[in-house]
Amino acid sequence: MEIITAPVDESRIDELARSVFDEAISVIGGLRKLIEYRNLTWLPSLAEAAYVIVLAEEGRLTHREIAARVGLTEPSVSNILRASPEAVEGFLRRELESVDTHKAGGIAKLAYRRLKSRGFPETVALDAESARILNILWAFNVLTHLRGVDFPVERVVLRERLTGMQVKDRPIEPLLDKIDYPVRTPAELLHKLKQAAEQA
Repeated sequence: MEIITAPVDESRIDELARSVFDEAISVIGGLRKLIEYRNLTWLPSLAEAAYVIVLAEEGRLTHREIAARVGLTEPSVSNILRASPEAVEGFLRRELESVDTHKAGGIAKLAYRRLKSRGFPETVALDAESARILNILWAFNVLTHLRGVDFPVERVVLRERLTGMQVKDRPIEPLLDKIDYPVRTPAELLHKLKQAAEQA
């Protein structure tokens, strides 16, 4: 018997992952807490974990499919999905330290459970500081999707890896068409994308 699975709604996955990411920041005490402890480096790990949890729970993807989509290794995806939210709650009661994929997974899983119990809010109200930080989240997402890509890089590779993403609420595809190639470094790519988005 053939099993047919429904296609994953990419926009819904992005929306849910962002909600999980926002809730994960709340779980750890908010952006101000991260800034106090100089832990903004947590943001990429939390963003990755949010996507992994949502793709597993809502998208019903395999570890391999998730790894390919998010740009992580299968063992990293497994660590995130095996993480214990209960253990993370204990960790959060102590002073903040570094977050590895396992802890980020536990935090994202805890955030996902909280949102699921409330029925997933359709929109998330952001304060000014949250909006400022999330305005740079696109950069983390771009870098996450480019893991394993060798630079300098050409347009075709970037379109392959980044199609469907947004930069500052603008589709990335037209922005990729506006920049000069080859792009020598990830930092140069982020700079060019930001400039193209601001000129659009």
